[in-house]
Amino acid sequence: MTLAIRLEEYEARRTALGERLAERGLAGAVLFDTHHVSYYTGFAFIPTERPIAFALAADGRGGMLVPRLEVEHARANAAVQEVAHYDEYPGDRHPLHALLELLEALSVRGAIGADDDGYPWMFGYRGPALSELAGAAVTRIADAVENQMAIKSTAELALLRESCKWGNLAHTLLQRYTHPGVSETEVENRASNEATYAMLDAIGPIYRGQSLWYSGAVAGYRGQIGRNAAIPHALPNNIVFQAGDVLVTGATAPVWGYHSELERTMVIGPPSDEQKRLFEHMVALQDLAIDTIRPGVSCAEVDRRVRAYYDEHGLWENWRHHVGHAIGLRYHEGPFLDRGDETEIRPGMVFTVEPGLYAPGVGGFRHSDTIAVTDDGVEWLTYYPRDLESLTLPV
Repeated sequence: MTLAIRLEEYEARRTALGERLAERGLAGAVLFDTHHVSYYTGFAFIPTERPIAFALAADGRGGMLVPRLEVEHARANAAVQEVAHYDEYPGDRHPLHALLELLEALSVRGAIGADDDGYPWMFGYRGPALSELAGAAVTRIADAVENQMAIKSTAELALLRESCKWGNLAHTLLQRYTHPGVSETEVENRASNEATYAMLDAIGPIYRGQSLWYSGAVAGYRGQIGRNAAIPHALPNNIVFQAGDVLVTGATAPVWGYHSELERTMVIGPPSDEQKRLFEHMVALQDLAIDTIRPGVSCAEVDRRVRAYYDEHGLWENWRHHVGHAIGLRYHEGPFLDRGDETEIRPGMVFTVEPGLYAPGVGGFRHSDTIAVTDDGVEWLTYYPRDLESLTLPV
């Protein structure tokens, strides 16, 4: 048994991208984005000022450019034919000159595509544009890459289901250990550590996280506690729980780089009438959104129908964000369940569905579930209880 993407799938991905390149009259492409590289090669790495790139010929042959410190790592983990390297950045010669040599080794000559016109200026990196270096125009192909990534394979869906399983355990423990008088820091550390140990006991020999953000199963609050729950993207603040607090949670577990998302709204103690009202509207909004997600429907239509509910019930003062987004190697991916995104929903897409309501002085109300689109509807990948009774914590 294995929990991973097989070499044959990486090869098929590269072949499919090569076909898109040929259709656009391109001899090859260069990808710099960490997750684009990982998607086609299986090589997961920490991006720094040292350029790393994946080069692909239109015939499907691929190669990696890495700094010397990543050579053995790339040779052991990247499913490509060529691994070229440079000594260090800045070095005596700029690293991107080695990229030109890699393209020549792959016989990539003429028009090329790229997800960005050169390695991004990050962590102090500075370098020439790819078009300047190659002496030719570069066609942006990030759309082709992202469109391919949006349709999950059977293997990718299996990894996402596994992620949901361990995120569910982490959230169960988070809820169990939360009570007045303890802090978010101690509760989320205890829950996350215990869930991670259980996961490693169960699937450790076949488990890899390969995430830039998490090292195991994790559940927490990110500061969304009490009045701070009304801030959709708050930050952890070691807040101590009190009776009456509204809590917005988050849980996931990276599995071979794939991330699910589980979020719930909980209340410590008997909920007030206003908390009940907003909670019920929030669940109705999420139900409406998920009922709308079907093959052939546009992403924009999901958001439009949810917005109509805000209109009908006078909830605009509590609106803060769109309905949701795709998820996979990144915890945020496109397409987006937003009225500005007319992408047609297709089988294999996976979304987090999370319309929320936010009331300053009361708190935030948001569930998020990871939903896979099937041929005739959807599959709920997350499965944590959603009703208020199950999510009311004793004082």
